[in-house]
Amino acid sequence: MAKTKIAYFCQSCGFESAKWLGKCPSCQQWNTFVEEILEKPNASVPNWKASPSPTQRANKPVQVTDITFSEEHRLLTPDKEFNRVLGGGIVAGSLVLIGGEPGIGKSTLMLQLALNMPNIKVLYVSGEESDKQIKMRAERLAPQPAAGKAIGEGCFILTETSTQNIFKQIEELEPDLVVVDSIQTLHSAHIESTPGSVSQVRECTAELLRFAKESSTPVFLIGHITKDGMIAGPKILEHMVDTVLQFEGDRHHVYRILRTIKNRFGSASELGIYEMLGEGLREVSNPSEILLSQRDEPLSGITISATLEGMRPMLIETQALVSTSAYGTPQRTATGFDTKRMSMLLAVLEKRCGFKLGAKDVFLNITGGIRVEDPAIDLGLAAAIISSHEDIPIPFKTCFAGEIGLSGEIRAVNRVEQRIAEAQKLGFEQIFISKYNMPTAAKDKKRLDLSRYTINVIPVGRIEEVFGLLFG
Repeated sequence: MAKTKIAYFCQSCGFESAKWLGKCPSCQQWNTFVEEILEKPNASVPNWKASPSPTQRANKPVQVTDITFSEEHRLLTPDKEFNRVLGGGIVAGSLVLIGGEPGIGKSTLMLQLALNMPNIKVLYVSGEESDKQIKMRAERLAPQPAAGKAIGEGCFILTETSTQNIFKQIEELEPDLVVVDSIQTLHSAHIESTPGSVSQVRECTAELLRFAKESSTPVFLIGHITKDGMIAGPKILEHMVDTVLQFEGDRHHVYRILRTIKNRFGSASELGIYEMLGEGLREVSNPSEILLSQRDEPLSGITISATLEGMRPMLIETQALVSTSAYGTPQRTATGFDTKRMSMLLAVLEKRCGFKLGAKDVFLNITGGIRVEDPAIDLGLAAAIISSHEDIPIPFKTCFAGEIGLSGEIRAVNRVEQRIAEAQKLGFEQIFISKYNMPTAAKDKKRLDLSRYTINVIPVGRIEEVFGLLFG
């Protein structure tokens, strides 16, 4: 047997050191190093397609012009939201990591995907639940059967945590898709440490990555997250995989959001919305309808803003509440929006428009439980703040799309045509946009053609113009 080696790993970022350190030189965290026993793998221990020996032929450098490239063949799933988030489908040989809070629905999402894949052999590896528990969940999900195929006929369940046993079953079954729930429960015989440790997570992920690339089989990994919302394990885990997805939402609400954090095969800013029901997750094709509340009477402090998530335009409801501060220091709270940007908007409103908000409590909320970083909602938030401050409702069927600068100007936003088209599709009558999005010369008319819209597009240049048109 090879000589045992002891190393120290940072539990936060995975940095390896030969001795214990109080402060990690990589992530600057204190007291994160733990001792782990490492053992060099024995050549007689089978691994997935064991590493090539030095006598085998090695790859040679190839000139980039000589590399032949063909379009990636993607495996489409019945879930259109899932296809959009992945960039158009599942790429062969890709390694996808899905993270989220406990109980948010990660296992439900992947089991529902495994049961609904048509003419595809899926191996669902579970290290957390027994096969009977998975069977109970599969019956509750009740997927729609594919044409000429029984429910879940192509889905195989394996309750195992040893990677060596998993690869042995994979060689016998030869699945087209592998789902691992979860990566923190697996352990490899090559590493003498507990499952979930830095070295075990890194080694198990490396073995699965080698299997995915050599066999061109896509692999999905479900990962736990820490109390800070980060995926548990070493940070290198996110660098090793091809795609990182984050499953978000409040367990007390029915809507879930699948967000792309990293994607080597598509856009890294896509978003999919699901509704959690008793029979599983239902994809929401038109998120604007669930993000807009139906009101019977006009209320102050509520506006509608047009935003973009990836390639998808959405209309969201932005709410603001401004009240007199009962304490010495006014409260400034934002839910789903950057608090520092809210402070900037309040400073612009006080400096450029003369509204005395320094002694006021201000609360902002983005409905639907989503977080928006698009600066195009600045104009809608500013209108909501002044509407609540003056207690004057914003007219119905009015929405906003504009970024506010420090001097009070309304800056242009990208892809304003899609925002206008989404507002028109949902029946809005007018939309405020920046005048800098309008064509400035005859040769620039292709920039924004208003003749094809029935909605009233109101271009504005400064924030004072908006308040004059809204409140008189």
